Amino acid sequence: MGTEDFRAAVAEDTPAASYRIIALIIASALFMETLDATVLATAIPTMAQDFHVRAPQMSVALTAYLLALALFVPASGHAADKWGAKNIFRAAIGVFMAGSLACAVAPNLPVMVVSRFAQGIGGAMMVPVGRLVLLRTVSKRDLVAAYSWVLMPGLLGQISGPPIGGFIVTYLHWRWIFRINLPIGAAGIFLVGRYIPDFRETIRRRFDWGGFALAGVALAAALSGFETWGHGASMRIAGPLLAAAIVFGLAYVWHAGRAMHPILDLSLLELPTFRLSFIGGSLTRITQGAQPFLLPLMMQLAFGLNAAQSGMITLGTSLGTFMMKGFVRPILRRLGFRTSLTVIGVLGACSYAACGLFRPGWPFPLIFAVLVLSGFLMSFQFTAYNTIAYDEIEPERMSSANTFYSTFQQLTLSLGICAAAAALHASMALTRRPVPGFADFSAAFWVVTAISFCSVFANVRFDPQAGRQMSGAR
Repeated sequence: MGTEDFRAAVAEDTPAASYRIIALIIASALFMETLDATVLATAIPTMAQDFHVRAPQMSVALTAYLLALALFVPASGHAADKWGAKNIFRAAIGVFMAGSLACAVAPNLPVMVVSRFAQGIGGAMMVPVGRLVLLRTVSKRDLVAAYSWVLMPGLLGQISGPPIGGFIVTYLHWRWIFRINLPIGAAGIFLVGRYIPDFRETIRRRFDWGGFALAGVALAAALSGFETWGHGASMRIAGPLLAAAIVFGLAYVWHAGRAMHPILDLSLLELPTFRLSFIGGSLTRITQGAQPFLLPLMMQLAFGLNAAQSGMITLGTSLGTFMMKGFVRPILRRLGFRTSLTVIGVLGACSYAACGLFRPGWPFPLIFAVLVLSGFLMSFQFTAYNTIAYDEIEPERMSSANTFYSTFQQLTLSLGICAAAAALHASMALTRRPVPGFADFSAAFWVVTAISFCSVFANVRFDPQAGRQMSGAR
């Protein structure tokens, strides 16, 4: 059975309860990955003590994971088409679990780096292939609701990571950060085998090895360059990496224009809804990546709260993501994608900017309320962007579109952390403060807010009828 026939048959026969089950299985994988990444950042100082290294040296463990993502996310679509999305999704969870177990028993930093790279291989296949399963098995009319179920646990993992990490490091041991992935992953493998349908492309395409090498080097150099620059390294260190990213990126663009089936299909940007969702979503994701990095730091360094107190306040963002689930479909049905994204894009940018105004004189309930609103608006935007991107995608190009979107989604989330860190370091350098103060955090929040606000210029260019079948807009 061809992809189009399979998708139509499965989508029409998939009741609401079934697509929610599929969405929640995929969401559990996204939650596991995002929670692992954010919790680990909290545990870095304690891990450095156990490994007898300085805390900055531990950043190589974070970089190893990002490098694996950059190298293997572009190959996820081809692997799913060739060996079946169900098989690859299940195997990816297994690889992620194996990497987690290796991290949990790692005796030193080199072993931890290798284990994190293995985790990254699993993560690179796990979430993009999970999204592909959703796109192939859920009808367009249910895609908005399905994505809201998928995105909330992912955002919850990203926001709740710091307080959970603080609890684990304080009351247990940092190795439990990796052990908690094992039961979640085991349950995921069982549920994938039971509920996820098996499908693969009937048309076999030759793997683009040249594009895989060029894109992998370009993305790895970009992520490494942004991370080293964001953590305060001079441009003498970050500059060559970023220059290599530009050179190999341009080489890939030249290659993609000549390849029969490029691993990252740039021709997808010719489709208006995909292009505008890619641009607007990328700009907004920079802020999404920055906020979970900046908020815990500001609460602990500037407000003087401990990890548990900081976590209780920043959980307001998670509460907002849950509140969004019941509102996204009615809002899109009434206003459509263009108006919704434009209005909520402006409001979302204002909520990010408000975080830069937080001071000790603010009542904590008011701070919490701002974060709830921010979480609501952030979650709405990504549900809408991740849905409208596929409005014009033909079934046979769904895998390519998902690979392209997932690759740059990861890049922009990482870029958000780097942009926030770079803005924070720049403000500290200008004020000559060794420890960031409120003014430095304000500057960082407003820099990423300005980037996020630029998404409005993409949002207003959506066709008024874009995504009408998905939203049921009037």
